[in-house]
Amino acid sequence: MKARGLIIAAHGRQYLVEFSDGSTRLCFPRGKKSELACGDRVEVAATADGQGVIEKTGERSSLLYRSNEFRQKLIAANVSQILIVVATEPSFSDTLVTRCLVAADSQDIRPLIVLNKCDLTDRLPAARESLASYRSLGYAVIELSARDGADTLRPHLKGETSVLVGQSGMGKSTLLNALVPGANAATREISEALDTGKHTTTHARLYHLDAETHLIDSPGLQEFGLHHLDLHTLEAAFPEFGPHLGRCRFRDCHHDREPDCALRGALARGEIDPRRFECYQMLRTEVA
Repeated sequence: MKARGLIIAAHGRQYLVEFSDGSTRLCFPRGKKSELACGDRVEVAATADGQGVIEKTGERSSLLYRSNEFRQKLIAANVSQILIVVATEPSFSDTLVTRCLVAADSQDIRPLIVLNKCDLTDRLPAARESLASYRSLGYAVIELSARDGADTLRPHLKGETSVLVGQSGMGKSTLLNALVPGANAATREISEALDTGKHTTTHARLYHLDAETHLIDSPGLQEFGLHHLDLHTLEAAFPEFGPHLGRCRFRDCHHDREPDCALRGALARGEIDPRRFECYQMLRTEVA
């Protein structure tokens, strides 16, 4: 007998699938290759041992993933919003934030930058300064303290399927626990079902805030490879480049040392943030 369900946890080749009646079943993909993610809608065939085999994956509206030259790592499927969590301390990586924004743009996922630990007021000015270039480009930034102000985020989650991403230490788990009462208990149950013991941060997990609002937590990131993108997609993900693209002297300009490069001209005039341009050059080398 086959049934349709939703992957609410993913760990390696093991997937916890939730069905419309609220029941869950541990499921495995058919074959050796697995390209499934938390948030995928799947069709499952029950097996005699009370588990299941995933026979079919539904069409995706989006797929957030990272890749290097060797492999790719799926993060979440069918999300409409990405919450990029940074904090006043420890310091966060501008490069990682930009990489997350580029990945979101490539999948038409709405980004929202969440500045956490704003109760540490002595560190707040420096964190705001680090995010100033993103604000100036129109990216939304929400400031809060997960310990006592997580509800600030709730209106931005309503009706969305959001995924939490960020470096370790940004307070992502504290934010999740404030938004989802009982998340710790749910995490332990999922870990037991997936037989991952205490390693509760090694797999993505989906939580329901209400019938129309869902939140996917992902493991802490230290890197976000984008080897799967092409150069056109990369350039398009930098909104400040838009007015200058196609205006270089050479059609195949690498925006490096070529004469009459429109991007480098905009950089010299202060129209492009140097840190953003440096990150673009790094990513261009990576995807090229």
